[in-house]
Amino acid sequence: MQHTLSFPPSESPEAESNPTFNVLIAYEDFESGKHAKQTYDFLVENLGRDCHLTNQMWKFDVLGIPKLREIAVRDATSADIIIVSCQGNELPDYVAKWVESWLMEGTNALALVALFEQHEPSATVNPAVKDYLADVAKRGKMEFFAQPGDLPGHNRCGTALHVPLRSSIVDRSASDISGVFNRDASTPRWGLNE
Repeated sequence: MQHTLSFPPSESPEAESNPTFNVLIAYEDFESGKHAKQTYDFLVENLGRDCHLTNQMWKFDVLGIPKLREIAVRDATSADIIIVSCQGNELPDYVAKWVESWLMEGTNALALVALFEQHEPSATVNPAVKDYLADVAKRGKMEFFAQPGDLPGHNRCGTALHVPLRSSIVDRSASDISGVFNRDASTPRWGLNE
């Protein structure tokens, strides 16, 4: 599944002033994919006037197929932001292999975002997963964001109201990510000569 915003003709002044940001989403299941897509849609709504956003979505199961994993590695190396959305349990070996592959190939991503979709109110995120993804971001010289984290109204047992928390997660994730876009929008690696 891919969602692409339209690009203005390359000779237009708008094309020069609005950078393109490529978002790669890797997700575990339908719910975690939906959560990541909501975060992406929020970014489109709030940043669509200032930049063009595109995305690729890869389900974890597909990353277990070596040929498709190679394609997903190439997508990750060209991504500006990488979102990993999962339940917060252990990551499958083939997902870790995918992560390590694009990290070794080199990525220019500004940020790695971990979104944890917990189906059970009493479920907790495995700290090893969050720590691993934080370490990946550090090794890749990326900003790291994890949600849910220590959000207002969210306790460690996960007993906060589910609907308001989800909205808060999407809003806060996208807000934090958009801060990275705004902060780095004038860096030369985006091809902008300002």
